[in-house]
Amino acid sequence: MSICDCCPNYSCVFQSDGEERVLVTAQQIVRSLGTTDTAMTDDMLQILSKFDHRFSNMNGKSKKLEWSTSQEVDATATDEDLQQSKSSRPSSRGVGSSKMIESRLDHAEDVVVRWHMGYSERAKQQRIFECPEEEASTYLEAVDDVQNLLEQLSVQNKEEEQQPATLERAQNVIQLAMERLEEEFRHLLAQNSRSVDPDWLFDSMAVAGSFRSSFDDSHHHTVDDAAAASEISSSGEEDAAGDEDEDVLPVARPREIVPTTVDLVHPEVVMDLSNIAQRMIAANHQLECCQVYVNSRKAVLEDSLYGLGVEKLSIEEVQKMPWDILQDTIRKWIQAMKVGALVLFASEKLLCEQVFPAPISETCFSDVANETMMQLLSLSKALATGQRSPEKLFKVLDMYESLRDLLPKIENIFSGVSGASLKSEASGILLLLEEAATGTFAEFEGAIQRDGSRTPVPGGGVHPLSRYVMNYIKLLCEYKDTLEQLFREKNKDGMSLSGTDDGELDVLGGDDGDRIERKSWLAVQIHRLIHVLHNNLDGKSKVYRDPALTYLFLMNNIHYIVQKVKYSDVIGLLGNDWVRRRSVIVRQFATSYQRAAWTRALSFLKDEGIHSSGSFSSGVSKMVLKDRFKNFNAAFEEAHKAQTTWVVSDPQLRDELRISISEMLLPAYRAFFGRYGNFLETEKRADKYIKFSPEDLEIAIDDFFEGSSGSLAGKKKL
Repeated sequence: MSICDCCPNYSCVFQSDGEERVLVTAQQIVRSLGTTDTAMTDDMLQILSKFDHRFSNMNGKSKKLEWSTSQEVDATATDEDLQQSKSSRPSSRGVGSSKMIESRLDHAEDVVVRWHMGYSERAKQQRIFECPEEEASTYLEAVDDVQNLLEQLSVQNKEEEQQPATLERAQNVIQLAMERLEEEFRHLLAQNSRSVDPDWLFDSMAVAGSFRSSFDDSHHHTVDDAAAASEISSSGEEDAAGDEDEDVLPVARPREIVPTTVDLVHPEVVMDLSNIAQRMIAANHQLECCQVYVNSRKAVLEDSLYGLGVEKLSIEEVQKMPWDILQDTIRKWIQAMKVGALVLFASEKLLCEQVFPAPISETCFSDVANETMMQLLSLSKALATGQRSPEKLFKVLDMYESLRDLLPKIENIFSGVSGASLKSEASGILLLLEEAATGTFAEFEGAIQRDGSRTPVPGGGVHPLSRYVMNYIKLLCEYKDTLEQLFREKNKDGMSLSGTDDGELDVLGGDDGDRIERKSWLAVQIHRLIHVLHNNLDGKSKVYRDPALTYLFLMNNIHYIVQKVKYSDVIGLLGNDWVRRRSVIVRQFATSYQRAAWTRALSFLKDEGIHSSGSFSSGVSKMVLKDRFKNFNAAFEEAHKAQTTWVVSDPQLRDELRISISEMLLPAYRAFFGRYGNFLETEKRADKYIKFSPEDLEIAIDDFFEGSSGSLAGKKKL
């Protein structure tokens, strides 16, 4: 005994091949009887039922058996047999509603069964929508006809005996059609859904300038001096190493792009998918259709984002990621968010709307895209909730700006009830990023304050912490509008700008409250950072034993801070008054340095005590004079030895300081040398006391502040 594979809804059991042929022949006879007298048909059925019980339920008005036998015959019949069988059926046109229904169902059944996978090898190997267009049109028309018949039969008068069996037959036909259409739908999606090539995607986008190069160029902002890393790291922060103006904090700053959509599937294929979806929805098979669609498109969307460098990462994995790897991951995330929200997700939604009617399209798109978008958002959430360290601030701000700018687009794409949870999640993450940004800013201030390094900078030069902080502040100004917004929101319920303390009022523009009101919250925050840096530098200056070097260190660092403010966007926040006031402080430290460094040497060039009788015209004590020259020589040699190793990095400041020393020292020495040099010229070994001419000193002073030890040998003109 065997089961007939071509009849999924009926089990046809045969004793042998011979019996099968008899049964098929009898069924064809019954079908032919449908064109003859009804009474004759009934009589013949009664006779046949005596031979086999399977004919007992057949009558001249029912087509249920015809459906069963057509399935059995189709399994072995040729197209020619099928056509002959079809020609033997009655034509219902113009006969009556029942006859017309039967005829229409016959025709539709033939079309559907011909393409059933169990009908023939051709049906298995070929695809309806890959054949000439007429094939697909014919099939869809047949499905439409059966669906219309089902609707008619469902509302027709139930008193007609033929209706229940015809209705069941039509339901069987539509079931077979749905199975085939589902397979066609799956095949079309599989053959025509491909992950989007990133290069093609970029080239397809409308851009201002070059969108791709704006990422690939790896826009870096520098924070100079390698030692800044260790200074901040000593407070538990991340490293940011590099020489002067070479320490890198990469910040992705892509140029603006224009929202657009691309064809993810060829328009002709989209039309076929839509045609299939319409029929499956009409037949209450939308769940099966949507499931096939979601499974296919969801995988493609994930692959497309993976091509942009986005991997599935948990929050824990992100938070444990090394910083250098995380930076690159964030850069790719920003790129994927912009491309995804502006192109991929928008295009995916458009495709869904082209295939499915509303509101089914909304549900399908939600199933396709929500989880993927949530995965994208999880990276920003991980960064927002992770450890707050100074270097992360710029990446937090990048992510915040990207999400803030894209949020209206995201809310538009994920509209409706199905997207409510995602929109809420995105808005919540935006708030977390706000808190992370302001919190990281505060953490940076604390890191500066806590920095306890007491290792002196060689030569009293600019401290790495100064370089780091000022370059950091310089970068902050690139986010001026965003930070201003964040600090304004943070302080909207707090004090006004005019309520800042006196120090902030002084730095931010004087004691005029109106002028302060015109300044920004970011200006207040930057002043706080510089104020904390000043205090820290003051503590670090005390590690130098030489007071002159202490002042030189402070002069160098304050000057560096002023220059960074003066020649950057920071000047727009702190103002010219701030620069002038700090420049005065630089000059004050320079003056203090000169006093500390040269007061002792200058004290040996005084007239007091040289004249034996106390008057200028009286005799000169050569012994005192010798001591004065010897002491001055020793003091200058000591100063030269030290101050050639000291550092003034700024060339202009270095020249100004040398000139100032010369103007202070040379006139005093030249006058002393002119008055008393001749008293020792006749002495034995006069060069033991008079080692330098004024010109020698002038040449020697030019060696100061180069940061390398120099010798006085060969510097003399005598």
